[in-house]
Amino acid sequence: EGWLVASGGGLVQPGGSLRLSCAAGEFAFRVYDMSWVRQVPGKELEWISSISREGRYTYYSDSVRGRFTISRDNPKMMLYLRMNNLKTEDTAEYYCATGLTADQALGVMTDRYFGHRGQGTQVTISS
Repeated sequence: EGWLVASGGGLVQPGGSLRLSCAAGEFAFRVYDMSWVRQVPGKELEWISSISREGRYTYYSDSVRGRFTISRDNPKMMLYLRMNNLKTEDTAEYYCATGLTADQALGVMTDRYFGHRGQGTQVTISS
C-alpha cells in the first residue's frame, strides 16, 4: 500500500525558514515523481512543487518559486522542502504526494489518480 508522513512544520515568524521532511515507506519511492501540496482550511488544495524521480528536474508554483527548494534522497526514501523567506500566506497544512504535475499530485490527493499521499504537517507563519 505504501505510506508517506510529513514532518517539520511549526510556528515561524515572517521571513523565517523551515525544512519539511516527508518519509516514505513500503513502496518503490525511487520510481515515483514526488510533489508537495498545501491546503488552507476552507480553500482548495494548492500544488507548490514537484521533483522528478531522480531529482534532475524540479518545478515550482509562482507563489513559492525563488523561496522554496524541493529535494529528495532516494536511498533514504525521503522528500524535503526547504522554505525560506516565509510569508503569512504560506500558512497551511503541507502534504507530500506522488506525481510530477500539479494535476497528478492534486489528483492523488483527491483520489482521482492512483498514487500515494501523506499525512500532513502544519506550518504557521505569524508574528
